Amino acid sequence: MKAAVFHGPHKELTIENVDIAKPIGREVLVRTVASGVCHSDLHFIEGLYPFAAPAILGHEAAGIVESVGPHVSEFKPGDHVIACLSVFCGHCEWCLTGRTHLCQSRPVRATTEPPKLTWKGAPVNQFANLSSYAEQMLVHDSGLVKVRDDMPLDRGALIGCGVTTGVGAVLNTARVEPGTTVAVYGTGGVGLAAIQGAVIAGARMIIAVDVHDHKLETAKQLGATHVVNAAKTDAVKAIRELTGPGVDYSFECIGLKKAAEQAFECLRPGGTATIVGMIPVGQKIELDGPSFLREKKVQGCSMGSNRFKVDMPRYVELYRQGRLKLDEMITRRGRLEDVNEAFRAMKAGEVARTVLMFD
Repeated sequence: MKAAVFHGPHKELTIENVDIAKPIGREVLVRTVASGVCHSDLHFIEGLYPFAAPAILGHEAAGIVESVGPHVSEFKPGDHVIACLSVFCGHCEWCLTGRTHLCQSRPVRATTEPPKLTWKGAPVNQFANLSSYAEQMLVHDSGLVKVRDDMPLDRGALIGCGVTTGVGAVLNTARVEPGTTVAVYGTGGVGLAAIQGAVIAGARMIIAVDVHDHKLETAKQLGATHVVNAAKTDAVKAIRELTGPGVDYSFECIGLKKAAEQAFECLRPGGTATIVGMIPVGQKIELDGPSFLREKKVQGCSMGSNRFKVDMPRYVELYRQGRLKLDEMITRRGRLEDVNEAFRAMKAGEVARTVLMFD
């Protein structure tokens, strides 16, 4: 199969012929139909998070089941599925208390088994238990969810990460209440999903913050009631001018130290900041100590605190009802060979999401 191979930080991905193993145990072989290009992958390409090369990146995907291992009963060939990196074991403390997204013993192939992926006879590392920048994925059945056949899989791919992360941060992690005020820092795929999550939650004011006017326009189309260009004005001051004491909830969806600090600063007393973006390894955020006397809170978020086998079919239905807008989040479509251009466009702020199509 063709795959985009990661050779290490600051190097372009190359399109190579990679071998993929047959499914064993509870594994499922999926033909990739669409894969979103997520900002999280860029962190690894830029060396902000370490990952051993060679590897196949990509983790936001949907496809069609081709074959299943002997212990798989949940899926069959022909099923349409969305993949999720929140693969879970089902028996650790986190799984048994309903927090499968925090599973600490995610199932992987035993070292005595042949590798899932090989290139030129040598193993290739699987990224996030998925590796979706490839024509096929070999995934544990706990990393997939079946969806209805009439769900367009390019839109379904977005649900695999960005939508589940952003909407879930609002509904599951922060549990935004109706009638409250929200600020979202960053209007890429995750931020746009968080804005839509706030709409679904019934927030009365949703303030989008970014440095690109065209991305803020998209944010307004998807439900932001107000926008702030942080390149032209002090975002915290602007939010306070709009709200008075600050917002009830804020979401940092970029992975920037400054944005995380501002997400905390723009809160009203009793407010909660949720850090959704991937702050680079080793980087610290600095918060005003006395602000904690006003019961302001900051919390982390992993993949929208998802219960993805339940959440994703619900998001599909919200899309079908017109309450979750996915078409508008796809700025460009491309082929696997366009993956490096997709990352360039992402860094330049030209796109909300690029989706790579395999059909």
